[in-house]
Amino acid sequence: MTFSQLAKERFSCRKFKPNKVEQDKIDTILNAAMVAPTAVNKQPQRILVLTDDDKLKSLKECTRFDFDAPLCFVICAQRDCAWTRRYDDKSSYETDAAIITTHMMLQAQDIGLGTTWVMSFNPIKAREIINILDDYEILYFLPTGYPAEDVQINALHDTFIDMDEMVKYNEF
Repeated sequence: MTFSQLAKERFSCRKFKPNKVEQDKIDTILNAAMVAPTAVNKQPQRILVLTDDDKLKSLKECTRFDFDAPLCFVICAQRDCAWTRRYDDKSSYETDAAIITTHMMLQAQDIGLGTTWVMSFNPIKAREIINILDDYEILYFLPTGYPAEDVQINALHDTFIDMDEMVKYNEF
């Protein structure tokens, strides 16, 4: 499959089979995160892999967007560990985490798994449930699993702004 096909076929999967994801597939996804670029290769991200049923159910306390996935990657990052732009002190930690999450999401699609990128969660409650170290911020959840047979693709999946609206050359 070409990258263009992979990018077009990937969708936000909101219904999963209950089947557990095999460890080799989890490792493949984590390896995609490992090779993802980060600013100055600082690698401020940390990934918590949730496979335990009780841990996965506890996510319902901080988000309604867990979709009963049998696997969830919790993407965290440490702001102080990331590269910072000297002109305005803009940290790359969220961008770095977004890059690795994108790699993971596309790798999952390539090996037959579905994902949904979730930012809608209560961060205070998530921190209580996940018990992450104080200097890390929980940024994203990536519920992952085999798409259910009757999964629905969002009607807006193939709706895009015009290329002329999105892209400008040399000036806005």
